[in-house]
Amino acid sequence: MLSAALDAAYGPAADSAGLQIVRAPGRVNLIGDHMDYNEGFMLPVAIGLDTWIAFRQRLDGHVRVVSRQSREAGSFRVDDLESAHGPAGFEAVREGRWSDYVAGVAWSLRAAEIPIRGFDGVVDGTIPIGSGLSASGALELASAMALLSGGRILAPSALAALAQRAERDFVGVDAGIGDQFASAAGREDKALLLDCRSLDIRHIPLPFGLAVVICDTGERPDRRSAGHEARRVECARAVALMAERLPGLSCLRDLDAATLRRYRAILPPNVAARAEHVIAENARVLATVAALESSDLDELCRLFAESHASSRDLFEISTPALDLMVEIAASVPGVVGARMTGPGFGGCTVNLVLADAVPALQAAVGREYDRQTGLRGRVYPVAVVDGAGRVATE
Repeated sequence: MLSAALDAAYGPAADSAGLQIVRAPGRVNLIGDHMDYNEGFMLPVAIGLDTWIAFRQRLDGHVRVVSRQSREAGSFRVDDLESAHGPAGFEAVREGRWSDYVAGVAWSLRAAEIPIRGFDGVVDGTIPIGSGLSASGALELASAMALLSGGRILAPSALAALAQRAERDFVGVDAGIGDQFASAAGREDKALLLDCRSLDIRHIPLPFGLAVVICDTGERPDRRSAGHEARRVECARAVALMAERLPGLSCLRDLDAATLRRYRAILPPNVAARAEHVIAENARVLATVAALESSDLDELCRLFAESHASSRDLFEISTPALDLMVEIAASVPGVVGARMTGPGFGGCTVNLVLADAVPALQAAVGREYDRQTGLRGRVYPVAVVDGAGRVATE
């Protein structure tokens, strides 16, 4: 299908030898959202909702891409990106559409002096746009592999860093590196423990018979929303105020609960609440890893419930729709854990579910959620998959 779409968009090739296909998965974070800019720990998984690019390379440095879903096209020349630096320079080459993510990756690779080639490509995917499941990160990883000259392969850590730079500096979204790392370094049936300070990773096997299920509320968060940016500012303010008493403190990861209690009075109440959440959530990530490794389902249930309550009450990034989705899931026998996931202010919940209970969860959401909210909820049982890679075309 992608090959036919490529021919339809750009005309048939003389032969099919030049066709290449790459894929990159979305991700869902089991626990540890907002830990990236606090230099803490995250526990994402790469999921079987993907972005695909079918392409033929070009030798003239011209990149043309079209979305199979929206039919929207974009194009740029790699050489035009060379002189683009800073907001004013980027503004001259950005098109204000999804293809800016492709151009941003080309700029990032070129700035790192990594050889790239142009291509004609068709982009398709199964990641719901705006759901918080990292459609942008997957597009960046797939774009990087399409651009790399001669099928060159970069380490997942390098790919993730280059993709993050594209999103942050070129596109202008102040994103952490967790999305790109999960898409680049994911592994089948394993979660990815990411240390957001050192960027060290460890793959954590998921217990046999435990499925990952995503419930989409239908609310669409805006990653550039005032609420999301406010949490960054509040966390930074907590560090700045605490550093007046604790010289050398540079991030909330290095603050423990006892020290926060000792100096809490110097923080505004909302800032103290944000710090309390981050400190506890960071510890919950490591506790979740231990619970997964020992298949302690009761502990997983407790940690997910605590994480969601803290995200709702202390970090204040949940919504009534997210809360209801968690409540519905928690009422279904066989749902081990349920919590909101991602940046918050809408989006999805993530659920750990005994495999034979997945149909009951789907039925409960279909029966209760839409009726109570007026929104359309969706349930995605997802495979936990390997990270980005090339796809055989034969």
